[in-house]
Parts: sequence; structure tokens; C-alpha cells
Amino acid sequence: MKLRASPVKEAALERGLAVHQPLRVRNGELEGWLRELRVDVALVAAYGRILPLGVLAAPARGCLNLHASILPAYRGAAPIQWALLDGQSETGISLMQMDEGMDTGAVYAVRRLAIPEGMNAGELTRGLADLAAEMTRDEVMAVLRGELTTTPQDPRQVTLAPPITREQTQIDWRHGNVQIQNQVRAFAPTPGAFTFAGDRRLKVLDVRPGTSGLTGEAGTVQAIGTSVEVVCGRGTLEILRAQPDGRNAQGARDLLNGRVLEPGQRLGPAPGTA
Repeated sequence: MKLRASPVKEAALERGLAVHQPLRVRNGELEGWLRELRVDVALVAAYGRILPLGVLAAPARGCLNLHASILPAYRGAAPIQWALLDGQSETGISLMQMDEGMDTGAVYAVRRLAIPEGMNAGELTRGLADLAAEMTRDEVMAVLRGELTTTPQDPRQVTLAPPITREQTQIDWRHGNVQIQNQVRAFAPTPGAFTFAGDRRLKVLDVRPGTSGLTGEAGTVQAIGTSVEVVCGRGTLEILRAQPDGRNAQGARDLLNGRVLEPGQRLGPAPGTA
């Protein structure tokens, strides 16, 4: 609960770079700061706000954005999570010229990244961050040298990645095991897909499709040796790691030994809710 600087700010300060943190982007403060510095270009990454025209026009070469998708797919605030929710096998980083729309600008270059089976959002974010660093070193400098031209986005191919709601992180065991696995991957390690084991909230961090062939009511827990499988609307899921509220993440054996999960138990919504 203590206020901390982001790793980006810490790295900048260590290198003696000026850091400016405007509380608002539409009151003229950011635009004035950029114009005073007479910057050549602004590079935006994971900022989460639509910049007004004055800010976009303040740098001599405008604002470039490193967006975590292959545009025009997954425009919006949560492209990494939505790519995983949809079970995509590939995503990437798009270097685009920013305009007043939400991720609508023309694209200079794209670097693609395969999404291996089982990769979660934290792992994918790190992979995309490495790609973005490479693009900053290579493609961004190529843009400034005038070596790259833009390609307009095809409006017929647009898909959206709106902000994630709490409701979307709650597991509905009536869904198929593949859909739930994608949900767990999309929200791991944070905020975490969650369910309730009785009145205890359980954040599910790692799963894989079960192989037991068990059937029954969706959400039913079955112990097979030291492993745990949960019946889904289609198939089962083996829970590999989960975190009960107020405790550290645990493997299946510890979840069973600590009676966080018990054979025959039903996972689902909080008691007293539908």
C-alpha cells in the first residue's frame, strides 16, 4: 500500500533523465512541456489514454506508438489479455503513427511473436516487451531517418480489446475446458482468474486439460493421486497452481493437504450468489 515509482521511472532517474508525470493530458500541461523541450518525436507505450490533438502535434515528428497487437486486430486497452482469451497462436508489436482515434493510425512496421500453448499474460508481456525494445532500437530510428513509410489500417479487419472487468475474471465451470484454460492464461499472474471453494476465494494461476475422462456436475473437484481435476462443461481441467485469499500460491498436493480443495467439492460463485 506504499506509493512506488514504476521501473521505467526508476531507470530514467538512474540515467539522469527528466521525468514528467502529468495528472491529466487534456489541460495543456503535457503539450506545453513537450513544446518547451522542442522534442523531435514522442514514443508512447502502454499509456492507456487517448492523447489530444495538441499533444500529438507538439513533437516535430508527432507521436509514435508501440501497440501490443498486430493492428488492426485488438485495438484498445487490453490486447494481450484478449489475444489469450481468444486462443490466438500469434500476436506482435505494431509501430504506428498516432492520430486522434483509438489505435487507428497508419502502421510503419510489425514484429510478430508466436504464442506457445500454455503461455500466460505475464510471460507474453515480457516477450512483447523485448520485441518493443528491438523496434525502438531499429524501426523507430528508421522512421526518423525517413526509411519507412506507413500503411493505413484495413477497417474491415478491426477487432477491439476493451478494458477487462472483474466479472470477466470469474470462472464459470459450465464453459469448456479450453475456454477456461484461455481465461486462466489471460489473467495470470494478475489479476488472476478466480472461483470460490465454499466461502474461500481461490485465484487459479495455472491449469492444463485433464486426461481422466471424468464427468459430472460442472465445478466438481476430483482428486487423482496428488493431482486435482475439475469437471467443466466440456472436459476437465487439472489445477496445477492456485492461490487462496491471504495465502501464497500452492501446488495441487498442498491444496489437497491443506483441504483448500477436497474431492466432491463444488467450485463456483460465492455462496449466496447466482
